[in-house]
Amino acid sequence: MPPSRADYLAPWWAAWLHGLPHRGLRLQPVPAAFRPRDPDYQQSLLFLGLVAAVCLGLNLLFLTVYLICLCCCKRDQEPDTKRPHSCCVTWMAVTAGLMCCAAVGVGFYGNSETNDGVYQLLYALDHANHTLTGIDSLVAGTTLQMQVGLEQHLAQLTELLASREDYLQTLKFMQQLSGSIVLQLSGLPVWRGASADLTALASDVAYVEYYRWLAYLLFFILVLTVCLLACLGLAKRSRCLLTTMLCCGLLTLILSWASMAVDTASAVGTSDFCVAPDKFIMNQTESDISAEVVHYYLYCDQSLSNPFQQTLTVFQRSLTTMQIQIQGLIQFALPLFPTAEKDLLGVQQLLNSSETSLHQLTAMLDCRGLHKDYLDALIGICYDGVEGLLYLVLFSLLVAASFSTIICATPRAWKLFAGQDRDYDDMDEEDPFNPQARRIAAHNPARGQLRSFCSYSSSLGSQSSLHPPAQTISNAPVSEYMNQAVLFGGNPRYENVPLIGRGSPPPTYSPSMRATYLSVTDEHVRHRGTEFPA
Repeated sequence: MPPSRADYLAPWWAAWLHGLPHRGLRLQPVPAAFRPRDPDYQQSLLFLGLVAAVCLGLNLLFLTVYLICLCCCKRDQEPDTKRPHSCCVTWMAVTAGLMCCAAVGVGFYGNSETNDGVYQLLYALDHANHTLTGIDSLVAGTTLQMQVGLEQHLAQLTELLASREDYLQTLKFMQQLSGSIVLQLSGLPVWRGASADLTALASDVAYVEYYRWLAYLLFFILVLTVCLLACLGLAKRSRCLLTTMLCCGLLTLILSWASMAVDTASAVGTSDFCVAPDKFIMNQTESDISAEVVHYYLYCDQSLSNPFQQTLTVFQRSLTTMQIQIQGLIQFALPLFPTAEKDLLGVQQLLNSSETSLHQLTAMLDCRGLHKDYLDALIGICYDGVEGLLYLVLFSLLVAASFSTIICATPRAWKLFAGQDRDYDDMDEEDPFNPQARRIAAHNPARGQLRSFCSYSSSLGSQSSLHPPAQTISNAPVSEYMNQAVLFGGNPRYENVPLIGRGSPPPTYSPSMRATYLSVTDEHVRHRGTEFPA
């Protein structure tokens, strides 16, 4: 039984996702253990994607039924009922816009969390791969030194010291120690296969993560663009924008459910790994590395013995003995055989280099370095990664809800626009108080021009040039006010058609307009007074 772990505990959301029912395509129960190459387990993850596809179908069916009912139940509304429908469309648009903004915010956070977790995993994999590559490099380098470099020096010394039997015995003993070191180093596990697997895994994960992050970024931009189109279409009452928004909204709705299917399957699969990662790794490495070595690195407990302790101890003792022997030869044989100095010093330098490699190898084989990389990878993918995927699932749900609301509100907005255009068409275009008539007059000045009884310059000129003709007293003040409209129509900031005589409030005049109006009125009264004396 593996010892209890205190340095890593799976987060509660990973345990909750792991506890979700795993079903195959035939609805048969499937074990929740992480087995990515098992067809049954792959079908259980595919089943989660199909559940999201069924939800998409139900969503589209609801929208279709809603639109059909809205078209079938279409009837003319009373004027007093248009205001509540307009408010309903407004509030639906506001609610959908707020949900859309909230969804994009949640999506940005989830995308960033997932990206951080994946890059923490990649950093841990790269560091572990560097450690494994360094172990193989040190072992290969030390073995080469012992088998080639040391053997050459010992062969040269054997020829030079052939006259002394005791020196030859020392050289033979050193050769035996060198062979013992090579034998011990050959018993260390070869990490070349594991390093290649980690390199391939890191490359694949980095490739997928880059395009996943970029795809979500483009998706966020699409969501914001469609929301902006909806706002512009409602604000400008543009049917073209609303049609474009409706098509893009349907596409976004489908993409949101598709992203939710992928994120849900990824989150559940990752959670299955995070709940029992040690078991999966031991199963994957049982054919290449001994279970004792894998167990040592996965748990790194002080109560566990180092499986490399014996190898490193023999290596250390052999090097120490060889250094003592070569030191004795330098001290006693060098004065007698000066020509052996180069080979003796070469052996001593080689042994010192091997001792440095021994210290580096001891540090790299220690479990603490690789175990820390293992924990960093687990925390990155199981905490930040899975948490970010859950936020992305929430983002997809909010986007689906907001765009369903927008699609439901679009036909009502279209109907309101059509009703308002029909009301404008029913108005009299000759009515000066009709805003539609004002717009027509603005585009067709010849049609909206009125004959004035005043002659004046292009910019009112001097007030003495105004010569109003005599008029009879009439009970229809509209012509007088329309003439005043022509007179004062040059300033668009003020009302050019006063509503006096119709129970409306008096218009607002600028000081210059008021002065001009009073002077013209006084002159008109004086003219009438001289023409009709009392």
